[in-house]
Amino acid sequence: MNMRKIVLALAITLIIAIFFILDLGRFFSLDYVKNQQAAIDAYRAAYPALTAGIFFAIYVAVTGLSLPGAAIMTLAAGAIFGLLWGTIIVSFASTIGATLAFLAARFVLRDWVQEKFGDKLKAINAGMEKEGGFYLFTLRLIPIFPFFVINLAMGLTPIRTWTFYGVSQIGMLAGTLVYVNAGTQLAHIDSLKGILSPELLASFALLGIFPLIAKKIVAVVKARRVYAKWSKPTRFDRNLVVIGAGSAGLVTAYIAAAVKARVTLIEKHQMGGDCLNTGCVPSKALIRSAKLLSHIRRSSEFGIRKAEADFDFAEVMERVRRVVKEVAPHDSVERYTELGVDVVEGVAKITSPWSVEVATAEGTRTLTTRSMVIAAGARPFVPPIPGLEEVGYLTSDNVWALRELPHRLVVLGGGPIGSELTQTFARFGAQVTQVEMAPRIMIREDPEVSELVTQRFHVEGVNVLVNHRAKQFLVEHGEKLLIAEHEGQDVRIPFDAVLVAVGRVANTTGYGLEELGIPTTRTRTVETNEYLQTLYPNIYAAGDVAGPFQFTHTAAHQAWYAAVNALFDPLKKFRTDYSVIPWSTFVDPEVARVGLNEQEAKEKGISYEASVYGIDDLDRAIADGEAHGFVKVLTTPGKDQILGVTIVGEHAGDLLAEYVVAMRHGIGLNKILGTIHIYPTLAEANKYVAGVWKKAHAPQNLLAWVERFHAWRRGPARSPEAAVSDANAVT
Repeated sequence: MNMRKIVLALAITLIIAIFFILDLGRFFSLDYVKNQQAAIDAYRAAYPALTAGIFFAIYVAVTGLSLPGAAIMTLAAGAIFGLLWGTIIVSFASTIGATLAFLAARFVLRDWVQEKFGDKLKAINAGMEKEGGFYLFTLRLIPIFPFFVINLAMGLTPIRTWTFYGVSQIGMLAGTLVYVNAGTQLAHIDSLKGILSPELLASFALLGIFPLIAKKIVAVVKARRVYAKWSKPTRFDRNLVVIGAGSAGLVTAYIAAAVKARVTLIEKHQMGGDCLNTGCVPSKALIRSAKLLSHIRRSSEFGIRKAEADFDFAEVMERVRRVVKEVAPHDSVERYTELGVDVVEGVAKITSPWSVEVATAEGTRTLTTRSMVIAAGARPFVPPIPGLEEVGYLTSDNVWALRELPHRLVVLGGGPIGSELTQTFARFGAQVTQVEMAPRIMIREDPEVSELVTQRFHVEGVNVLVNHRAKQFLVEHGEKLLIAEHEGQDVRIPFDAVLVAVGRVANTTGYGLEELGIPTTRTRTVETNEYLQTLYPNIYAAGDVAGPFQFTHTAAHQAWYAAVNALFDPLKKFRTDYSVIPWSTFVDPEVARVGLNEQEAKEKGISYEASVYGIDDLDRAIADGEAHGFVKVLTTPGKDQILGVTIVGEHAGDLLAEYVVAMRHGIGLNKILGTIHIYPTLAEANKYVAGVWKKAHAPQNLLAWVERFHAWRRGPARSPEAAVSDANAVT
């Protein structure tokens, strides 16, 4: 807190203290105002403008400093100035005073509060930025909530000052009128309780929920406008239609069937979506084979004099195909049919908010449905680089069809997919060049994470080229070349095959979104609200097509919200919770993360402490020959509350699970430190990093006293001569 904030806080505290020390509150009692009413009336008659000005200034000071007495002054305004002028004076004075209190709280405390509790206030901040006026208006209409508390609390939020002023001016008007009108009959008032009767409070409460009702009405009107040109069926064939049988679609359909809804799942290509067929499953199967080869090459590290592997790349890829085939029954038509899902293999087309046309091998039919969930997934993004189409390219969709290992492979992209496949193909013996336009690979992770992975890539023969922008592909004398720009110079990179792995783009075309006018976002995903609703409230989107994350587990996470909201709205809806999202990149060393890392914390201005434990010190890692990497935990300064965790090392994704649970349920490092971990395991690293935090927060003053206590228990200190004498006696 800077000096100006400290000075202002001390000045306000001093003024408030003087108010109570001098008992100035006695001038703001009902008896005092009634006793002095004649004198005040006489003074007002003699000096009307001056009286109004003094009254206005005092009222602003009282409300601005959050002192008791505003209610009495409002009554006095009615008694002194009458209903019209009393209402005008109090309305503006109270709003200006409230705004001053709001600004003081914002100036002195907001930065500190947001810095300390920013992670917990994310949802509140987002709500206030979007609909703060509605919330404030509701609170202003209900006098049960003390206005001074509202003023101070609102100052800690992102609501704009002019919004606060305007809403306060209007929102406090009803209460002001009641009090000022009562003040015109001041002689007949014995206490404030008589003004705020239970009936009046109930009326204010009903008035207070009016903005919420109005919001609902506005939502209904908007929905009616959106639906206006469509004819709604009187009866529906289905409760829910799901488009896409990837992770989001499968989980959505599963939940719908589990709660006995009639649900149809439509898939035009392959059940299981990208994860089963072209993503998670095949890539991890290929990574496993490549890792085995890497261990064989490291045999001397494990005391094995010589080990060799004879393999055929085509056979490795056939194993990948078998793994996919073995997992496929989990996502099959047969399984979901048994679960009660109506599975249709065909091409879906949304023809209205309540109807979907499906083209199958048997013909075309139309289904009517009360709600639908779009789970159409995503596809690899292919940038428009000149010459790319002519030389031909691989993506994460079609690379699995390879049966011959490329001799020289260029991988475009340094993100998770590009990095995983870069290392994997290098381990099979391909000469891999990874081209990334950013300053480092895995740019979303902390710099030391990128450095560790890059170092391993170099050791394994990968040529990592960062700050290289792909400009053009061409063929010269029968050889394929990539022209990349680096520091203003062209770099020529010869290759036999190129793998494009620069990201994925949501599938948002070809199934009716354009015809219905459902908008997409800047990142080309389907635009949804916090409930995963699209422009049409009965049409939801989940998974890669909705973003903001493109992970199988977040798709399944969103699917729960989409399914429940689609089936039970308007009875109940749930806002999608993205507070604890973990992920892992399956390079070697493996990288896993949940919550904030250091670069994100710095970008967002969030204060943190970092505790780091090097896995090279861990007994099990040493025994396994995997003594590399680290566990880094970010915590709230001075507390053991976990803000984020990054783990680099063997089985990092598995080790992260303990922290995902901890963050989800508010468990701090002290509890992890106090939990028994099996020895020797890699999971001990989680306990040891908690120990690093504990050591950094050891109570040094207390330990100094404890040291003295133990010295006292050993008895009086002995002189050097006595110690020598004792030693000689022993000898």
